Amino acid sequence: MDIFKGKQGGFNIISNKNQVHGGYGAGMIDLSNVSSIIVDEESAVIDLGALHAKSAVEKGVKFSINKEDVPNGKRYWLVWVAVDIGDNGPYYAGVTACEMLIDKEARRGWKILADHVNKMDYAMKRRYILDGMNEKEKKNLRELLMTHNENMWKNSPDELKEKLA
Repeated sequence: MDIFKGKQGGFNIISNKNQVHGGYGAGMIDLSNVSSIIVDEESAVIDLGALHAKSAVEKGVKFSINKEDVPNGKRYWLVWVAVDIGDNGPYYAGVTACEMLIDKEARRGWKILADHVNKMDYAMKRRYILDGMNEKEKKNLRELLMTHNENMWKNSPDELKEKLA
């Protein structure tokens, strides 16, 4: 079963919105420059549904905070990608990864929601946190970022490229 079939999306590039100066909407988080990718050992796919915990792999799954509840779970990574525009054009400004286990057959999963929220925040704060990903997963993420937009990859800091090497 190919859960990613027909789910390829794109990255949101910075909106032209002005900064909020108080009043209605003050203190709200602007997610217009954040996208999400689902990565496993076989592939990496842009899935904007993950912004609301409704990615293709998360749909219909009941999550627990106990790993033991998902003994046959497959490991996936929810990767938050924040983009920005620098002197040379758009680039991948923050990239963070959150682990989750999902057993689609049993409709059970494990994730730590607080970690997912914190990692999204870190990506928005221009950090690169990819701890725990294995070589295949990093390779899949690197290839997706490179092929999605070669110029964004070229404009990205060496720190990101080194973490995905």
